[in-house]
Amino acid sequence: MVQQENKERDCSMNYEIVGGAFPAVKCTLQKGESVKCEGGSMSWMDRGFKMTTEGGGGLGKALGRALSGDKIFFNRYECERDQGEIVFSSSFPGSILPVELKSGQTIIAQKDAFLACSDSVDVATHIHEKIGGALFGGLGFIMQKFTGPGVVFLEIYGSLQPYELAEGEVKVVDGPHLAIMGNNVSFKIEKIKGAKNIMLGGEGLFNTIVQGPGKIWLQTMPISNMAAEIAKYIPRSE
Repeated sequence: MVQQENKERDCSMNYEIVGGAFPAVKCTLQKGESVKCEGGSMSWMDRGFKMTTEGGGGLGKALGRALSGDKIFFNRYECERDQGEIVFSSSFPGSILPVELKSGQTIIAQKDAFLACSDSVDVATHIHEKIGGALFGGLGFIMQKFTGPGVVFLEIYGSLQPYELAEGEVKVVDGPHLAIMGNNVSFKIEKIKGAKNIMLGGEGLFNTIVQGPGKIWLQTMPISNMAAEIAKYIPRSE
């Protein structure tokens, strides 16, 4: 079992990651504290939570979420007792990453990464300014942006490998493995050289070039890779 519990941190929320390859995050809230999530993310909770469904940010943000394919509304759970437990489970095998954001700190993630967050975290749609990099760079054209203060819980496909990139430091990534990056990290696509490499190498047409300064989180089993493997075993109709 993989567990992670916060104690003396910038984020006041107590939480614990459990479940190994099928993870969930257990949040223990005090009276007056609240968390929010997209509809369907809550798995179970103690009595004593008040649920409110709301747009969260006005018409503009709601339209942005609709454009990205995300749900328009958030469910907000306010704890009306001390030591109230509420649990959010991942929708696929993988990992749950808690990211504690200071006031004004921002991260950008693949658009289906969001699981839940502190009520204080601002959740917005982020549209990448470079269409080519967005379409082939791993994160997609429409992404999610999270701004603190507070903690956000993100779903990761497979296992997780973080890197702290120094100024000018570069990682070359097979696009879908790039899950999350800090706001200061830049990325672009780079075409693989050589027709033979492209045709026979099995790595596609492009790699993603990420450059620091800032932090990136890479995932070991992107959903596109998983889907491709499963598709091999699905019988085809004649």
